[in-house]
Amino acid sequence: MKISVIQFEPLFRDKQANIAKMTEFAEKSNSDLLIYPELCTSGYFFLNFEETKSVAESSNGETASYFKKLSKNLNKIIIYGFPEIDENGKIFNSAITIFPNGLTFIYRKTHLFYKEFFAFEPGNTGFNNFYYEPLDVNIGVMICYDWRFPEAARTLALKGADIIVCPSNLITDVWHISMPSRALENKVYLAVANRTGEETRGNEKVIFKGESAIWGYNGELITRADSSSEIELVAEIFPEKTRKKSFNEFNDIFLDRKPEYYSI
Repeated sequence: MKISVIQFEPLFRDKQANIAKMTEFAEKSNSDLLIYPELCTSGYFFLNFEETKSVAESSNGETASYFKKLSKNLNKIIIYGFPEIDENGKIFNSAITIFPNGLTFIYRKTHLFYKEFFAFEPGNTGFNNFYYEPLDVNIGVMICYDWRFPEAARTLALKGADIIVCPSNLITDVWHISMPSRALENKVYLAVANRTGEETRGNEKVIFKGESAIWGYNGELITRADSSSEIELVAEIFPEKTRKKSFNEFNDIFLDRKPEYYSI
């Protein structure tokens, strides 16, 4: 199957413009799976809950319904980040996975970064694997800062993920150091969809680093964007090749684990 990471610059609080750009990428793509950045329908730098509430939608809202139809019409899996409001009025930094058959799944960001604490609740979904039978693929989802915690990727891999996708708004320069390790130590594909551009609120400017990338299950870099281009990165993946976790006749990276000795 073919997967695509979409790197672009979402406009702050301009949902219609962002959706239009996402749609344009989707309609031109030949991939089976499209991965968009974190909070790409809304922009990122919200200062408080009132701001995020003004743009937040439910997982069955107008935007999700639109992309559900697009997923069906194009026969593509679509994953994107958005500000979610639940039935109790709580706001989460979420990613939705939409399958062409109509099934949808929500992941809520577990590890909040920097000032996100002022605008979002910590996620409560845990880390889960989503299976799509027509392509025989298991997809695990985490968001941005979750990459700093190897337990997140390991949990997704132990639950069966063939590929871990990571919608992101990364602003540091260090994440490329660890992403290959997350792929290698779990023998999974790993795809990071980062955004570009910058946002200024008051006296503070946040600059997003781009450099979206896809790694193979042996930790090798398959493709990588520059820091500023709006671009679709494409890779062909073979999900079934991730499932045998042995690398010689004696060792298996999952069976060799000794969790009784780990202090986590």
